Amino acid sequence: MVAAINKPVTAPACGVADNAAVAKSDKSTNELAAATGTVAEGVAASLTPLLADIDTDSAAGRDRYFMRLAQAAAEEARAAGEVPVGAVLVRGGEVIATGFNHPIGGHDPSAHAEMAALRAAADKLQNYRLPGCELFVTLEPCLMCAGAIMHARIARVVFGARDPKTGACGSVVDAFANTQLNHHTIVLGGVLEEECGAALKSFFADRRRAAREARAGLAEPGAAERMVDGRDDPGTRWPL
Repeated sequence: MVAAINKPVTAPACGVADNAAVAKSDKSTNELAAATGTVAEGVAASLTPLLADIDTDSAAGRDRYFMRLAQAAAEEARAAGEVPVGAVLVRGGEVIATGFNHPIGGHDPSAHAEMAALRAAADKLQNYRLPGCELFVTLEPCLMCAGAIMHARIARVVFGARDPKTGACGSVVDAFANTQLNHHTIVLGGVLEEECGAALKSFFADRRRAAREARAGLAEPGAAERMVDGRDDPGTRWPL
């Protein structure tokens, strides 16, 4: 059962750490900090009209509200040149931490949005166990993230788009359905699914267009080097 919000829900305060820190391989703590925290000011402002009409008194409305915040975190990933996946970790109706996908800039194959949010929340609460918390993420968690979610004792996971390539909530495997596990997480998929999926599709469409322009010599200098072809990127997590 979804816990009711017992206090007004507010968007997280502004101030994500500088994304430039992610690229500094000699400062692993800064790599994580750059992908966690709260929704940046410009993105948060754009959310205002989208959040205003959501009825957070209903369970469905509450899920949409927090998924909107996860979408804002995903836009932080897009701005950093990463696959746009965002996550928000909530406890008692309050945002504890956010995270966005950053494996390329962080030189870290485990740097998915879910992992960033879990690490930030654990650090904030000073506990690697996060009982009673919910995780909202724009893309179905992979097997790695599902394992971390279980170890953190997350009570509930809500995801947006399904991932037919690496999804571990039923699309490829269903990690959470194993009755032998000593912790059971409630999973709900498909919240704002079309919007979350559209964000990913547009990202890869832009990448393919940049690749074509680079091959045709139309792109600005250096564009080809900056472009990551999703077909060869192990962090894509999305069909092209």
